[in-house]
Amino acid sequence: MPLKNILVHVDGTTPSQARFDLAAELARQHGAHLTALFVIDPFPPSLLGASTGGFSDGGVLAGLMQQLEQEAREAAALVQARVEEAFRREGVTGEWRVVTGVPSTTVALHARYVDLAILGQHNPDRVDDLDDTSVIEQTLFTSGRPVLVVPYAGHFKTAGRRALVGWNASRESARAVNDALMLIQAGESVTILTVDAEGDRAHGEVPGADIATHLARHGLTVLTKQTSAAAVSIADVMLNQASDSAADLLVIGAYGHSRVREMILGGVTRSLLQQMTIPVLMSH
Repeated sequence: MPLKNILVHVDGTTPSQARFDLAAELARQHGAHLTALFVIDPFPPSLLGASTGGFSDGGVLAGLMQQLEQEAREAAALVQARVEEAFRREGVTGEWRVVTGVPSTTVALHARYVDLAILGQHNPDRVDDLDDTSVIEQTLFTSGRPVLVVPYAGHFKTAGRRALVGWNASRESARAVNDALMLIQAGESVTILTVDAEGDRAHGEVPGADIATHLARHGLTVLTKQTSAAAVSIADVMLNQASDSAADLLVIGAYGHSRVREMILGGVTRSLLQQMTIPVLMSH
């Protein structure tokens, strides 16, 4: 499937600008429509903190809500100006969208109507306390769409020229590889990495060989690598291999487990998202 419709979640932070720049470059390369979505949270963490910290006067609390919303709209206007200028400068067909709602569920809802959602890695130093991980979780597990997570540190000009696939022969991995085709189809190479896969019947006789053959039939140049995680975590193995191979994209299946009625990221996936230094495409 060609990449023709992209959503990028933006805000007023520096990492958001780098995230948008990558989204705009992908839209330009693929001739895709790009929607920049800015979400105004009606109940931001700072407001919730105030409501439990002694603000018993409803009028004071209402005034604070109005102030925070006004500040958010002013920030949105600044981002909108930069986004629309980039659309004109880069020749990208796109639209600006500002919506009031809970960020995690709002982004997930809008992601259902695109080919790819581009989100940001959680920045532990961001001052507005937005939990980017909750946005990632909701979008992964409820939108039915692949997610491209961009690190909060660094600037990324490409995603998919040299891809590394963390393959474990699961349904989630198969979905991620299929979804990644729209980014890696025109790339230079793909490396299939299996970790501790010897003896696992799902992999076949040679771990990684079957999925490598599948990708080769799409015209891709594919390498396979088998390794062990005896001394380090699986997340560290994948990140080290990504660095060694100069990969510009890591492709993995997103794993989770139920927490009452919602899904939360599993340990390996969460660890990868905390340590990532290149964009990561995930599907569930």
